[in-house]
Amino acid sequence: MPVEIDVDHVAKLARLSLTDDEKAALRVQLGIILEHAAKVGEVATDDVPPAAGAFERANVFRDDVVEPSLPVDEALRSAPDRDGDRFKVPPIAETGE
Repeated sequence: MPVEIDVDHVAKLARLSLTDDEKAALRVQLGIILEHAAKVGEVATDDVPPAAGAFERANVFRDDVVEPSLPVDEALRSAPDRDGDRFKVPPIAETGE
């Protein structure tokens, strides 16, 4: 069953600029992927319980224990720049000023 895909919309969502040749190739590739995904949905799984993984997992917890940490001077010894007792890093967000 052929799948119709709005490649322009998908490219816009992904913020991709595609040539016409790339769009044509992507349309074919995405169609194949979606057809295979539809086949997976046809597998009889009514008697299979849902699982997050192939193996049972259990969380392993431990009690939090307060332990001494590095002295400030030792922790900041390799810092390229510091501001008192803190690492100084370049800003990562615009302040709007």
